[in-house]
Amino acid sequence: MDKDQRDRVQTFFRDVIPFNRFLGMEVGCFDSGLVQLTLEFRPEFIGNPVLPALHGGVISSLLDTAGGGAVWSQIEPNDRVSTVDLRVDYLRPGRPEKLVGQGRVVRLGNRVGVAELRAWHPGREDKPVAAGMGVYNVTRLSAEELDAWREKVDKDLARP
Repeated sequence: MDKDQRDRVQTFFRDVIPFNRFLGMEVGCFDSGLVQLTLEFRPEFIGNPVLPALHGGVISSLLDTAGGGAVWSQIEPNDRVSTVDLRVDYLRPGRPEKLVGQGRVVRLGNRVGVAELRAWHPGREDKPVAAGMGVYNVTRLSAEELDAWREKVDKDLARP
């Protein structure tokens, strides 16, 4: 993937996918086979108010998105990625602060990609909050589907 393609995918990833935008995911690193995302803390992310600790769904969403992005970074930008299987092990409570999620491709075939997943708080990479694996389906788009996708992305990016 060349730099222009990578920039376009990053913009799409961050600004066009509504759920990513809703959560406020930011792309920290988007390299071939490696994606790191950050998520700034919001009080709505708390799942256990007694500790307080982040909700597991917030953590798994961050990891799933990072894993899908890592697979996407190694295929053609016009191809699609969807989650087939996601396993997340919660290793310690996520504190009410910024969280980093990372996906790293460990295997990429013609139709399926597998990514190793990790989440941690900045400065504490050696103490992960969660770890897991994601399996992603890769769908190749036809030229017509690609044109329709590009039109939609251009239209979405033109919105304020």
